[in-house]
Amino acid sequence: MAPEPVSRSQADPHAAAEEERMRAHARDIFLHALGESNVTKAFGRHISFERGILRVVDDLYDLSAFREVMVISFGKAAHAMAEAMASVVGPGLGGVVVDVSEPAQQLSNFRYYRGGHPTPTSESLKAGRAILRVLKRLGQGDLVIFMLSGGGSALVEVPIDDEIALEDLATTYNALVLSGAPIAEVNAIRKHLSAMKGGRMAQAAAGTAQLSIMVSDVPDNALDALASGPTMPDSTTVHGCYAIAEKFGLKPKFPPSVRDLFENNSLEETPKADDPVFAGSRWWPILSSSSAQKAAAAQAAMAGFAVEVDNSCDDWDYTAAADYLLQRVRKLHGGVSRVCLISGGEVTVKVCGSGGVGGRNQQFALYCATKIAGQKLAALSAGTDGIDGNSPAAGAVADGTTVARAQARGLDPLAALQNFDAYSVFQPLGDALVTGATRTNVRDLRILLAW
Repeated sequence: MAPEPVSRSQADPHAAAEEERMRAHARDIFLHALGESNVTKAFGRHISFERGILRVVDDLYDLSAFREVMVISFGKAAHAMAEAMASVVGPGLGGVVVDVSEPAQQLSNFRYYRGGHPTPTSESLKAGRAILRVLKRLGQGDLVIFMLSGGGSALVEVPIDDEIALEDLATTYNALVLSGAPIAEVNAIRKHLSAMKGGRMAQAAAGTAQLSIMVSDVPDNALDALASGPTMPDSTTVHGCYAIAEKFGLKPKFPPSVRDLFENNSLEETPKADDPVFAGSRWWPILSSSSAQKAAAAQAAMAGFAVEVDNSCDDWDYTAAADYLLQRVRKLHGGVSRVCLISGGEVTVKVCGSGGVGGRNQQFALYCATKIAGQKLAALSAGTDGIDGNSPAAGAVADGTTVARAQARGLDPLAALQNFDAYSVFQPLGDALVTGATRTNVRDLRILLAW
């Protein structure tokens, strides 16, 4: 049971002002990390072009040595990455861009598609088929520059089996997203249902030199999960997919065209590390979750906090993750006057029923609010892509006054938590973080403060 909240009217005005400052500190730390996770800044740090030579981190490419250079950019940072590459190399490059939204101005020489997210749409299929047509006409002497970012799994798609219709894909994706399975396990199944994911896009471009530039929203040690790993050897297996479906009771939720593949053990294996298609491939993550964490830690230190980073709860259920991090920040606070605990990655939320308005970050923050009522603690959780579930927010910030302030407005935080409707609490309080689409995606960031 949550502690009895202390109403704001009963609180010391100085304490109330301090709590407001701490919520502001949490926001500032997140927004600084978000600013440093900017695609243009990352390109400036890691990519250059001089006298016809493209440098990507430690690799050099003489673009004049290739018969054709093709850029394939897809994900939530797709246009931002294509724009950054064009600004580095100049207007000569062309290719395909698939983003979640349409840019104000398209780049010349690029064909644009607006794919669907979090489930694929007819435009996702058009984009996928267009990319496969482009790749299959390339070969020896050509260079493909893949630019991948989070969200690519749904934005670009072609089913592995012609029997799988668009509606079946949408149903399958929805079942996976709502299953409570970690993103790596969700992507394992997506890979084996796709003609593009799990290294199959690289397979379509067999014979070409391949370079993948990544803005990563997956764990640093699992890059083949980014956009479901279309250009990398796949570490997941069909047997793993069958086990995941069994573990989360997914088969009854799949449409017949997908269920049959599982019931008949008919999934086809994806290309692995020993496949010759990857002989000429290189992969460079230029932004990742660790980039955002380092920037957040630097900003928190400048604000006078002792800083700790703990990613232990990546892919945990949100309640277990919150309980662990709150216990951790309390323990750290025992040794210092002001502490900031930073945690990257994602938490999982299994939505029961239709749910309300919110997402995993606001659900995490609201759960924290019920656990820290009346205490000198704050918890922020937000997505670096600016999108949290089905809400307009990126996430939210909560503190020891959240429950009391909500109840003073006639809101019921516990009911909102049970109904997965956290936005209805945070938005009226002014504690929802609304950034808009950020054109980047390096996973979620949780910031916990104790003072």
